Amino acid sequence: MTGLESALLDAARAADHRDACARLDAGDRLASCRDRFALPEGLIYLDGNSLGPLPRGVPERLHRVVHDEWGDGLVRSWNAAGWIDLPARVGARIAPLIGAQPGDVLVADSTSINLFKVLAAALRLRPDRHAIVTERGNFPSDLYVAQGLVAHLGGHHVLRMVDGDALADAIDEDVAVVMLTHVDYRTGRMHDMAAVTAAAHGAGALALWDLAHSAGAVPVDVTASGADMAIGCGYKYLNGGPGAPAFVYVAPALQALTVSPLTGWLGHAAPFAFDPAFHPADGIRRMQCGTPAILALAALDAALDAWEGVAMADVRAKSLALSELFIARATADCAPLGATVALPLPPERRGSQVSLRHPQGYAVMQALIARGVVGDFRTPDLMRFGFAPLYTRYVDVWDAVAMLHDVLASGAWDRPEFRERAAVT
Repeated sequence: MTGLESALLDAARAADHRDACARLDAGDRLASCRDRFALPEGLIYLDGNSLGPLPRGVPERLHRVVHDEWGDGLVRSWNAAGWIDLPARVGARIAPLIGAQPGDVLVADSTSINLFKVLAAALRLRPDRHAIVTERGNFPSDLYVAQGLVAHLGGHHVLRMVDGDALADAIDEDVAVVMLTHVDYRTGRMHDMAAVTAAAHGAGALALWDLAHSAGAVPVDVTASGADMAIGCGYKYLNGGPGAPAFVYVAPALQALTVSPLTGWLGHAAPFAFDPAFHPADGIRRMQCGTPAILALAALDAALDAWEGVAMADVRAKSLALSELFIARATADCAPLGATVALPLPPERRGSQVSLRHPQGYAVMQALIARGVVGDFRTPDLMRFGFAPLYTRYVDVWDAVAMLHDVLASGAWDRPEFRERAAVT
C-alpha cells in the first residue's frame, strides 16, 4: 500500500470521511475486476464467503456448452469439446491460487465427498495410528464426515476434538492425521498452515487442510507449507455457482501411495478398457470417482476467468485494508449499540471476513439484507461479513457499516418478519 493509500485508509477509519473511501476505490489496482461480475445495481454484497456472485462470462459459456456441445455435439463432445479432461484442466487453473502445481489438483465431487476420500486415504497411510485430531469448532460437515468414517471403519479410530489453543498438545504418536479448516467459518481466524503442518509432521502425522474459506481469499501455499492433502469448494471466493464442484489436492510424494476409498471408473488407469478389476490411475487422477458434472465444471471454469492477471499479493493487501476499515468503523459506530467484533485478530491471523456478535444477530442481519446489504448469520449470535477484493469496494464497507448503525440505532430490526427463521441463514 502506498503512502497516499495508507493515509486515506487512516482517514476513513478515523472519522466521517466516505470521500477517502471513494479515493481509495479510484486508485485501487483491482477496481476493474468488479466489472467481471454481474452484481445487482445498488446491492452491497458481503457474502462471497458463502456464495460468490455471478461472473459475467458464465452465462455465455453455459449457453455454448448446452446448445453447441450438448445440443449439437451430443456424446461426441466428451472428446471433441474435451469434457473428459475438464476435472484436470479446471484443477490446473485453481492450483496457482493454493500454491500447487497444475497436475496436483483435481476438481471433482463435493467438498464433503473429497474430504471423505482423502481422510480415509490418510488413515490408510498411517495404519498403526488411530486418532484424527481436529478443532471442536471445525465446520460441522467436516466433523460429521470424520465421525461417519470412524463409524464406518468399525470404531477402531477416534476423532479427537480439541480447542484451537490445545492443538499442539493433542498431536501425539497415536495421531494419524490432523484435519483442520484453514480459515474458521465463524470468526475468520486463520491458522498458520506451515507451523501446524510442521507440528503434525514432527509427531509423524499427516496434515489435511480444508481451504473452503481460503482459496481465492487469502494467499495459500500448500507446497511451501508441506501440506499433505487439501480440499475446498468452488462456490465461495471462486464464484463457481451454487453447489459448484470442489477441488482436491494430494502432495506429489504421496500420490502414488494414496488410495481413494471410492474407486470409481474414472479413477481407473484405463477407464475405457472396462477391466473388471480396479487399477488406480497415476497421480491425482486416481482421486476421481464417477462421471463429472460437465455443466457445473464449465461454469466454474468460466468463473475462474475472473482471476486472470490478478496477483494474490494485491488481493491480500486489499482484503486486510477492507477488514481494517470495517473493524474500525464498526467498533466506533456499532459496538456502543451492542454489535461487537467477535474475535479481534492481528492481521496475519485474519482471513477475508469479519464477524460481529449481537444477541439479536439474526434479526439484525435480516433487517440489513432488507436494506440491500447482504451478509449472513451463524448461530448463536454471529453476523458474518465477507470481503472479496475482486468486487468489494471501500465505499461498500463504509456504507454497510453506516446502514448497520442505522438499523441498530433505530431498532428497525425489531420486527416479526425479521425474527422468523428461514431454512437457510
